[in-house]
Amino acid sequence: MSRDRDVPGVRGARLRVTAAGAVSGLLAGYAALAVAELASAAVGPQAGPVVAVGGAAIDLTPAPVKEWAIRSFGTADKLVLQLGILAVLVLLALALGVLALRHRRLGAAGVLLFGVVGAVAAVSRPDGGTVDALPSLVGAVAGSGLLYWFAGRLRARTASEPEATAGETPVAGKGWDRRGFLLAAGAAAAASTGVGALGRTLSSSGRDALASRNRVVLPPPASPAPPVPRGARLRVPGLGPFRTPSKDFYRVDTAILVPKVDATTWRLRIHGKGVTAPLTLTFDDLLQRDLIERDITLACVSNEVGGPYVGNARWIGVPLAELLRECGVRPPSRGGPADQLVARSVDGMTIGSPVEDVMDGRDALLALGMNGRPLPFEHGFPVRMVVPGLYGYVSACKWIEDIELTTFDAYDAYWVERAWAREAPVKTQSRIDTPRPGARPGAGTVMIAGIAWAQHRGIDRVDVRIDDGPWRRAGLAAEDSRDTWRQWSFPWRATPGTHTLTVRATDRTGKTQSAHRAPPVPDGATGHHSVVVTVE
Repeated sequence: MSRDRDVPGVRGARLRVTAAGAVSGLLAGYAALAVAELASAAVGPQAGPVVAVGGAAIDLTPAPVKEWAIRSFGTADKLVLQLGILAVLVLLALALGVLALRHRRLGAAGVLLFGVVGAVAAVSRPDGGTVDALPSLVGAVAGSGLLYWFAGRLRARTASEPEATAGETPVAGKGWDRRGFLLAAGAAAAASTGVGALGRTLSSSGRDALASRNRVVLPPPASPAPPVPRGARLRVPGLGPFRTPSKDFYRVDTAILVPKVDATTWRLRIHGKGVTAPLTLTFDDLLQRDLIERDITLACVSNEVGGPYVGNARWIGVPLAELLRECGVRPPSRGGPADQLVARSVDGMTIGSPVEDVMDGRDALLALGMNGRPLPFEHGFPVRMVVPGLYGYVSACKWIEDIELTTFDAYDAYWVERAWAREAPVKTQSRIDTPRPGARPGAGTVMIAGIAWAQHRGIDRVDVRIDDGPWRRAGLAAEDSRDTWRQWSFPWRATPGTHTLTVRATDRTGKTQSAHRAPPVPDGATGHHSVVVTVE
């Protein structure tokens, strides 16, 4: 047994100094993140280490894992990812703090290593540049220096105590200055908090963006949306509204931090193959054009059968085809050399759309407003694309700043590089909204109701089946347009017992949705939506 084990209270003292080392590591990590936040105020919020690492994690995550995350956490998937990253950083910081008690330089080097990881992640992002590495590196240097100082202070305080066995944590006895450590730790925490707060204060882009959005006044559209026809909204308890409120509209994207873009400095560039007159437009340029207003349903390709990632909103914006024609763009059917429109977001996302579809007469928009107000930040303010009939990953670029005309053979957009299809028209789908799975309605007439969608083709028919019985036609709400979903209902004479309710839709081309169950990858899920209920 080593000599220090015979000293009264040595074991407790060793635990105290180990805990102090762990706290030192935690403080070093906190300081690193705070200094990185201050640095990112000058570089850009997307360059912060947590955001950069989170974005890189999303980029590198296989599609099946992403689908699992969306199914499991919904729109909270990014918050869960950030909390997971922070939890890992906390554990690593605690471990490095303890390591530094024995190996001071190695512990400090560990903090530097994680700064390098953050820097590499920031630079490797689609919109990353060399300067984006600075916040992670500067923060890591600060954190590493603080840990090195704490470890030296703790080691110095234990120098007069009985020497520990090789490899053991130094022992804190009468040399242990707990009050001094607490004062130093408190000062470090307060300073880090102040630095982080200063970084958030200096990051003025969010304030400027908010102010610019508050100043936007959407002009009356030159082409207003037609009135929603009488009978398009069914009054069935449990059935959602015909138009989805902006706050409830689904959000699926890769942005860890929602971009806050100042509309006064925003620019859109249109260029590329077959563009004879390139354009650079400001937000005011778009506001001064003739705007059109349309009800359009959007759907995410990640939506599982019966899933929530579909919504219907009223959009106002500039017809995209008109802008492209002004630039000299011709669709492939008219001899144009470009068959792909690549839209780029301010966060580096790239989305490729078929030029032919964008210019075939449908209401493809550069949208400025949603449900009568400027776009919410999370839905793309100041400008986004909306193309009816195409899944969002090939059409609905948010925070758009660049449009390049090219070909599918020459360039693969972000999701295509990750095994999704190059072209993805929305598939005919339907969903039961009421009764809910597991519901226990009473015997008698039970109203089954839901929505069906086949954007740019329109819904012609919806059928419902009870258990293994025959398909029976449901009643359809009036059609607003072929670009919006359609509500439906079916009065069911429910009998006691457990029953399976199934729905299918047929679009206006005569195609009935497939019964074959397939996952979203590579071009959208297929299958019939069913719910199981127990009638009492």
